[in-house]
Order: sequence, then structure tokens, then C-alpha cells
Amino acid sequence: MPRLVYTLYIWLAFIPVMALVTLILGASCLATAPFIGPRRAGRFYAVPWSRIGLALSGISVRVEGSHNIRPGQSYVVVANHLSHIDIWVLYGYLGMDIRWVAKQEVRRIPVVGISCVALGHVFIDRSHPDRAIASLNAAKQQIVDGTSILFFPEGTRSRDGMLHAFKKGAFRMATDLELPVLPVSLSGTRDALPPESLRFSPGQVVVNILPSLTARDHSDEAVEQLLRTSHERIASATEQRELTACPR
Repeated sequence: MPRLVYTLYIWLAFIPVMALVTLILGASCLATAPFIGPRRAGRFYAVPWSRIGLALSGISVRVEGSHNIRPGQSYVVVANHLSHIDIWVLYGYLGMDIRWVAKQEVRRIPVVGISCVALGHVFIDRSHPDRAIASLNAAKQQIVDGTSILFFPEGTRSRDGMLHAFKKGAFRMATDLELPVLPVSLSGTRDALPPESLRFSPGQVVVNILPSLTARDHSDEAVEQLLRTSHERIASATEQRELTACPR
């Protein structure tokens, strides 16, 4: 019975309310972002939008490792990708001014897509590698003065909950711009909202901000080392969290 009540709540209350919140905050973002800039617009509209969505769905967020973020430092942030709500969790609670690298399809979502454009997020067309590279090159100018860029280096959500191979783009950008990579481990978001589903499950998710990594030089070997170490740290943190949550 509680599950049925919650399902009715999602369809009859959560979805209509979030549609209204998205419309109001999206319109406000579009109207003011050209004047106040993407950083303030993100803080005024995108962060509350994310937190409202999580709160209304009964999902709380615990953040660990915030001391690993140095104020005023720009990062290339890399995180595992388990659910549609990952961006809500990171945008709402990471505590950073971020530009999100999203697939081109996000741009077509009503209100959300055009608001993301106003906020300076980066869209890449994976079917046209040259266009994707051009988009990332254009984004490099924004990653200064504490503004960071967020990648899901697996490229898409994990359908099986496992951490899959990382693509090189984030790590190549980090070495090109001489920026540290900030690995972030997400736990619990797949249970909160599984892939290809609108079946929210109230509960807590965890954001674990891991120590940053810096490339030793600009070589291909340095890029590969950044990729491997980031993957190992996120995998280890995620596995440790799962063992803690489900002791044997």
C-alpha cells in the first residue's frame, strides 16, 4: 500500500509540481542570465531546481570529502553515471560553479534544454566527433576563476550499476588546460531512480568527493594515467560504499 500511495504521489503531485517549478525557474533563468551571467543564474535557478526535485521525490543527499575542493580552483570533475538524477545531485550539492558536458539530445528537452544553453552548459554530438571536439574546445574559455567542467566519462548511464570504461576527452582537456581532475563517486542514485524508469525510491544518496589528481605533463601516457587512476579511485570508493551499505 505505501508503494501504491507513493506512485500516485509521483504522478499526481510530483510531476505536475516539478513541471511548474521548471517552467518558472527556466523562464526566470532565460530572462536574467544575459544580465547576471551563468554563474549567478546557476546559483539562483539551477541549484534550487535540483534541490527541489530531490526533496519532492524524498531523496536526501550526504556529501563527503568537501575539503578536497580548493576554493577558487577550477577543476575537470569526473563522476560515475547511474541515473537521471545524477545531475540534480551534483548540481544541487557539489557546491561548485559547474558547466555540464551533456549529449546533444538534452538540448531538445522543453525548457530544460534552452535553459542549459543560457547557463553555458556544453552539448556534444557524439555522432559527429569533429563537432564534439569543437564544442569542447569552445568550452575551454569558460573554465577559469573557479568555474569547473563536469564530465560523465563513461559517456552514458550504466544500465547494470557497474563502472564501465572511461573515455579520454575529460582527461585530455585537463592536461591541455593544466587543470586538476576531481574524481567524484556517486552511490545510491541508481536505486533512487533506475535507468529508463520514473519509479523513484525515497532514500539517501552519497556524493564522495575524492582527492584531486594532476597530470605530470602533456603526454598521451599522462592522459592515460589520469584516466586509470580516476577510474580506480571512483571504483574503489563506490565498491567500499556498497560494502558498507550491505555488510556481509
